[in-house]
Amino acid sequence: MGNPFQDQLLKAGLVNKKQVNKLKHEQRINRQQNTVENPSDESIKAKQELLAHEERNRELNRQHNEAMRQREKLAQVKQIIETNRLVRDDRGEPYYFTVGNRIKKLFVSDEMTNQLSWGQLAIVRLDNSYEIVTAKVANQIASRDKDAVVVFHQAVKEYEL
Repeated sequence: MGNPFQDQLLKAGLVNKKQVNKLKHEQRINRQQNTVENPSDESIKAKQELLAHEERNRELNRQHNEAMRQREKLAQVKQIIETNRLVRDDRGEPYYFTVGNRIKKLFVSDEMTNQLSWGQLAIVRLDNSYEIVTAKVANQIASRDKDAVVVFHQAVKEYEL
């Protein structure tokens, strides 16, 4: 039930059974080596496409994870500001500060003005408004989002000679 051409050669007596088996064995070995050594262009292309797809997925996952971490940091900053903001005195003196090219003002008490200038308090951005927090809280916020801290006059250490 092999190759009809081989069967005819066997019947004619031109080859014997041992030679046919040896030829089949060599053909089988050649097929195996060809598939291992010379993979088809289609399989190479498929593997390359698979690798490119996996690389793209890894990059998308990295971007997604980075975006999630950024959203988590912003949520932490918002929560810290909301829980630690100080009550302002709207009848107090205006405190002027710059944001970009604009000059903004908050009404604060005289004591808060002094604390802001000495670096004991800081002004931070919460959505579209500005809040006042302590220096410790401002440092926590700055470690997560430096852009949220608008005004923070940190004390300059004096060095002795």
